[in-house]
Amino acid sequence: MTALSTWTAVCALSDLLPGRGVAALLPDGAQIALFRADELHAGTYALSNVDPFSGAAVLSRGIVGDLGGAPVVASPMHKQHFDLRSGVCVEDGSASVRVYPVRVADGVLMVGAAPPPRN
Repeated sequence: MTALSTWTAVCALSDLLPGRGVAALLPDGAQIALFRADELHAGTYALSNVDPFSGAAVLSRGIVGDLGGAPVVASPMHKQHFDLRSGVCVEDGSASVRVYPVRVADGVLMVGAAPPPRN
């Protein structure tokens, strides 16, 4: 699998509902989870959609919220929380998911290449 070399248009920003996730497939085959945060945590986020504890592609169906002031998504599998900004698991800092850069251009949500995973 090769990394994305450019920004990829994924959807219109208006297609994302605040506080909910949606899954998308990138050209390189990576499954991502997109989130548009609520008023408390303005912004859009893109993470790997795969829960590292179960291996299931389910994070886009997780519950979005706030934990200790950080925007998080709770995995629907085992309920671990992942920080939407860093991808780090709140309950187990040794686990994380990839975070993809996001930008909005002319109302279109664009996703860039993710950095390599942490070791």
